Amino acid sequence: MQSLPSDLYDGQIFCKFKTFVKYKFIFSMLYFLAHWIKVWFDPPGIGVFHFITFRFAAAAITALIISFWLGPKIIKRLQDKQIRQMAKKELEAVGTHSKKAGTPTMGGLIVLLALLGPTILWADISNIYIILVIFSTFGLGCVGFLDDYLKVVKKLRHGLIARYKLIGQIIIGLILGGTIFFLPDLFYSGFDSVKSFTTVPFAKNINFNFGILYIPVIIFILTAISNAVNLTDGLDGLSIGTVGIVALPLLLISYFSGNYNFADYLNIIYLRGSGELTIFCASLVGAALGFLWFNTYPAKIIMGDTGSLALGGAIATLAILLKKEFLIPILCGIFFAETVSVIIQVLYFKYTKKKYNIGKRVFLMAPIHHHFEKKGLHESQIVIRFYIIAVMLAIITMMTFKIR
Repeated sequence: MQSLPSDLYDGQIFCKFKTFVKYKFIFSMLYFLAHWIKVWFDPPGIGVFHFITFRFAAAAITALIISFWLGPKIIKRLQDKQIRQMAKKELEAVGTHSKKAGTPTMGGLIVLLALLGPTILWADISNIYIILVIFSTFGLGCVGFLDDYLKVVKKLRHGLIARYKLIGQIIIGLILGGTIFFLPDLFYSGFDSVKSFTTVPFAKNINFNFGILYIPVIIFILTAISNAVNLTDGLDGLSIGTVGIVALPLLLISYFSGNYNFADYLNIIYLRGSGELTIFCASLVGAALGFLWFNTYPAKIIMGDTGSLALGGAIATLAILLKKEFLIPILCGIFFAETVSVIIQVLYFKYTKKKYNIGKRVFLMAPIHHHFEKKGLHESQIVIRFYIIAVMLAIITMMTFKIR
């Protein structure tokens, strides 16, 4: 918990207010309001708003309420505007995908509102960690929204041209990386000494320094994870449910990293102020559960690139800000496997096409969840089994902090 400066309680009310505004921005919403009430009236119990543990619980519940409240309204609005999923010829013979055409899409709007709303309400928006994660999430959400808009409204089959989408991801990654590397003074004291370091799993007292290469590494991670979540978004509930599972370990890691005693005990990099990311992670969990209510099979709405790119960017940014980049292959193992299956499929097809003049495939279809569909598994079976694997990987991720 970050306490208020002691001089807030000295002098006249005007001086209190002036000093308070100096230390906290008005944009912190409920966080600001609680401090304002504390300064002016100091009622019993108001101090609970200072505790991260209270605020992350409140943020998760708020995200759920927003999802349940806005979900039906946005679904109806999208239906009225005929903003629906277009049929994909390559998937018509796979599982129940022929029935998905016509389902409202761009449901990522629900996720973004349910994620960013509680974060703004309950987190300290003057905190640089919160500013950066909101920037990345919203920025990639805008890229995804443009892609969805061109596909479903303007009826352009491929939506936003791939290179333009990539340019958008690179620009956001460049701003994020540049801020971390060149503007460490925006963070809290001591950040400059660890700005380009990351924790090495299974290794004690070893932190890897990327140096100036940290900026291209950040761009790669942000682009890779956002695209990986997008690839995973092919079955009802698969992507959003997995995101919710991944967010839980990130919630714990952000809390531990921002607490000196926990960071010292776990022998991880202490990042003063990063505990505020706990509120964002809790909002992410709540938003994921809330959207899953409507996205579970048979889905009433599809997330689209608006949601998948934004959520992938959120997870990537959290891992970067918390200095846990090397944990991504484990924590995001489902997204990693989906992406690798596509890479293997494409490379092997091109190789056999060039060597034998006949393109061959490793999987019946990629990403790999479609391979299992062609094997005869129902999509609900695939989704639940992927959830089980994601939970196992989340547990292994947390185990790495003690297995060294």
